[in-house]
Amino acid sequence: MIDRLTIDKIFDAARIEEVVSDFVSLKKRGASLIGLCPFHNEKTPSFNVSPSRGIYKCFGCGKGGNPVNFIMEHEHLTYPEALRFLAKKYHIEIEEKEETPEEIQAYNEKESLMLVSGYAQQFFTETLLETEEGKAIGLSYFQERGFTNDIVAKFQLGYSPEKRTALAEAATAKGYKAEYLETSGLCIKRDDGNGMFDRFAGRVMFPIHNVSGRVIAFGGRTLKTDKKVAKYVNSPESPIYHKSNVLYGIYFAKNKIVSNDTCLLVEGYTDVVSMHQAGIENVVASSGTSLTVEQIRLIKRYTKNITILYDGDAAGIKASFRGIDLVLEEGMNVKVVLFPEGDDPDSFSKKVGVEELQEFIKKESKDFIGFKTGILLKDTQNDPIAKAGLIREIMETISIIPDAISRNVYTTECSRIMNVDEQLLINELNKTRRKNFSKNLKDEEAAQITESEATFEHQQPVTEKIEQDYEEQERDIIRLLITYGDKPVMPAKAENEKGEEVEIMITVAEFIYHDLSTDNMHFDNLLYQLIFNEAGKAIEKNSIPDEKYYVQNPDSRISSFAAGIISNPNSLSPNWLDKHKIHTNLEDAKIPKSVKHSIYSLKLKRLMKRINETEELFSKATNEEETVAILEQHKQLLDIKRKIATHELGRVVLK
Repeated sequence: MIDRLTIDKIFDAARIEEVVSDFVSLKKRGASLIGLCPFHNEKTPSFNVSPSRGIYKCFGCGKGGNPVNFIMEHEHLTYPEALRFLAKKYHIEIEEKEETPEEIQAYNEKESLMLVSGYAQQFFTETLLETEEGKAIGLSYFQERGFTNDIVAKFQLGYSPEKRTALAEAATAKGYKAEYLETSGLCIKRDDGNGMFDRFAGRVMFPIHNVSGRVIAFGGRTLKTDKKVAKYVNSPESPIYHKSNVLYGIYFAKNKIVSNDTCLLVEGYTDVVSMHQAGIENVVASSGTSLTVEQIRLIKRYTKNITILYDGDAAGIKASFRGIDLVLEEGMNVKVVLFPEGDDPDSFSKKVGVEELQEFIKKESKDFIGFKTGILLKDTQNDPIAKAGLIREIMETISIIPDAISRNVYTTECSRIMNVDEQLLINELNKTRRKNFSKNLKDEEAAQITESEATFEHQQPVTEKIEQDYEEQERDIIRLLITYGDKPVMPAKAENEKGEEVEIMITVAEFIYHDLSTDNMHFDNLLYQLIFNEAGKAIEKNSIPDEKYYVQNPDSRISSFAAGIISNPNSLSPNWLDKHKIHTNLEDAKIPKSVKHSIYSLKLKRLMKRINETEELFSKATNEEETVAILEQHKQLLDIKRKIATHELGRVVLK
């Protein structure tokens, strides 16, 4: 692990203009630098680099961040990898925490497992290509599947001999230890403890590579027709292989995934190999396992677009719906292609030419709503209850999509396909999102939904339109939090170490955090809530977060958003004051007023929603007691509204 001091050194040394100029031609424009964005195609420069702030921001595609973010995004590296990249550039020695003997042993064990797996791959490939048994059984099978010698060599395919001790004997003769052959899963220890035997004997072999191209595991397919013998056997979990974190073919596909900006996801090894041979290389497989969050995030390093290719097995498709939900929950775009009944990517790719295959995938790609309804509507058979259940299931899926615009688009599409009133779907969507949001909050954050909001929640769901109305106020609060968090906003009294009362200055971050926390306020925008929580963590540790705290945050969502917030292409030149002696009405001079105005604008907006809700409840009251109670509550809310509007916001309230 890279220690905090070293990370700080890297950030201090890494000049954003120097890092970016290694990849982008930059020209000076005022206090900033501009160039053509490396993340999307453009003819007019919209990529802005601010040396003074240490950030980049593209006003075309929206990407932005610090030097580490840029390297992560451009080179497709993880956070630690990007730090090491910059440390090497600036000749900074990586100061990592001292490794314990246990950590050193674990590293050595992993390296030994990598080496023995690499040897096994060479052994299986040589057996396939250079022995009579390998050629007659293994190579002939691959040739029957239509695999060329080039594709066999590219994926390092192989064959494990029928002799149950062939690999074990060859590896130990080369000096590889039995413990590593067993830990890697290549060999299995005999029950009597006398020696070991090969796990994959008599199978054709598919090596599994990590993103760096090193072999970490294997999949072995039997060529026997005996139904008692498992068709596929995979390596067990080991220190170097966790199947939920691995995608078959990712090493061979990653560059094409980036250039095509999409990843095709299939089920099996042969599907990947066949697609590559057909000329489609941006394809990976989950290797028969259910799609996991870790696998999705691995794809997300290279693209936000996934197209899942299914064969005609309806039962298998229904079981995979959870995988689609996981993709959407990660903020990625998902499309689905269904091959004709009886075909899968492997068989279909061999029936048609490359162009026809590409055209089929392009033409048959459907969004998840069209795909899901097409599959499940058949089961409803005009049953209204079953149809209602299907609609709720689809809205559950839409509710987990992080982006509000995407949710709206899918809701409209669902309304059209299912012939259901859109506002009804919006209400159902927001009801589901509020329920899920509350469920996922930590115990101490659960109280952020106010008592009054909880009272009305079962009576009047918050519509998407109302949620969007909060966006402006919520964003402004977070903007002030990031931009002016460490600036003083108002005096306060406190006790020093001697118990004496002294005057201190409350910062913007402290004021915003304590004010909203006291009122149990939460943000509908989950990214804003994340940033607010991050500020709270720092404040609780008696640290005041400033711009740097957010821009250099390890969470790329926070750092990228912060870079966008503080990037102002229309900022005034210092010459207005320094040279021309012209004073401008800048926000810096009225921070306290801006902060209070922003907070109370949000409170007033939320209050107005509650007032509207009580008015709706009044029209639905069924008895005098209920009517009186609603009227009393309505009066209290109006009093609060009048106080906020007149005393805090300086507005005249006529109602």
